[in-house]
Amino acid sequence: MNFEFSNCVKSFRSSAIRDLMSLATRSDIISFAGGMPGNELFPVEDMVKMSSEFTRKEWEEAMQYGPTPGNPGLLRELTEFLRRRGFPVDTNKLIITTGSLQGLNILAKLFINPGDTVITENPVFIGGVSSFLSYEANIISCDLDADGINIEQLKEAVKQNPKPKLLYITPNFHNPAGLVYSRQRREELLEVMRGTEIPIIEDDAYGELYYDDEAYKISRPMKTWVDKEMDQQILYTGSFSKIFGPGMRVAWALVPEVIYEKMQICKQSIDACSPTISQVFAEKFIKSGKMEDYIKDIRKVYNTRRNYMLEAIKKYFPAEATYVKPIGGFYFWIKMPQGVDEEQLFRRAIDQGAVFVLGSVFHPQAKKNGYIRISYCNTPEDQIDRGIKIIGDTMKELMAEQK
Repeated sequence: MNFEFSNCVKSFRSSAIRDLMSLATRSDIISFAGGMPGNELFPVEDMVKMSSEFTRKEWEEAMQYGPTPGNPGLLRELTEFLRRRGFPVDTNKLIITTGSLQGLNILAKLFINPGDTVITENPVFIGGVSSFLSYEANIISCDLDADGINIEQLKEAVKQNPKPKLLYITPNFHNPAGLVYSRQRREELLEVMRGTEIPIIEDDAYGELYYDDEAYKISRPMKTWVDKEMDQQILYTGSFSKIFGPGMRVAWALVPEVIYEKMQICKQSIDACSPTISQVFAEKFIKSGKMEDYIKDIRKVYNTRRNYMLEAIKKYFPAEATYVKPIGGFYFWIKMPQGVDEEQLFRRAIDQGAVFVLGSVFHPQAKKNGYIRISYCNTPEDQIDRGIKIIGDTMKELMAEQK
């Protein structure tokens, strides 16, 4: 049967990337591909204890539909959680979304007509660009360097006619690039965007995962320190996925009231409300004070894994493989040595028992770019050394073949 699909289906990524990733399904493979927390780190015992103390009435409420903007209890606790971090919760409105991707999808739906331009980074989080492409957006991307988005390219991008509808950025512990925008680069970005009336989506799923005080200072979200004019231009999205559990599917957006009202109406047509039971767990975990302690604990674990991986990379990778040392988050973004094809590296590394994600996955047009993403978030320390050695040895083999 010949089905006639919508135009947006044409934006779906080609099967080439999926075919490559399907090679990595063996159970014996050491995986650096996942961007999810380690299962062993989830606060399972806390959740079991918490649920055992639910009253009948609490269970009934948790299993029922809830308000579209979010469960009132969670909104109260999350408001104070964000207030403690300096967010302007009194001049913006908070809405709960079913994962941060839903928030990005709703914002895309609110702003994008077919053919409208969205400015993104290159590389870019695949979930974000996929949301924009699903509404038939025209993507213009600006390269990243160690300090953040290329300002000269951004200046050119905002001059497009008609005017771009959105700027989408991930300034903190970037997925996949692992970097943090410098304060100077953030200020330069804001000056470029000032007066354009182009909404800035500040996507901050990893913002709590800084590893030391210096990383904390550098990574303060722009939403927490900009002036009132720019505050109204920044649409901030956050998530519990990396600091609580992605299976909960609880995230949020902190936005001006006019955006909030339209997001609420849009969300009603998608899922009516985010899972109430997940919101109740999140509310109680914050209220108990355990959320803050848990975040501190997992920062230490991810910092340790980052250090293990950093030492392994120094030990096994050729010096020609370059990267920015992450100071938070989950990822190393590795530039391939001259002459090393990342797809060849991918296939051979899998044969030897290790897997990563190809950089083309994060290119706005899915083009090969000479990079790979290696994640340390859910790989046990005892496997990191072994897996990185496999990848490094394979790189050296490919380099030797070029001589």
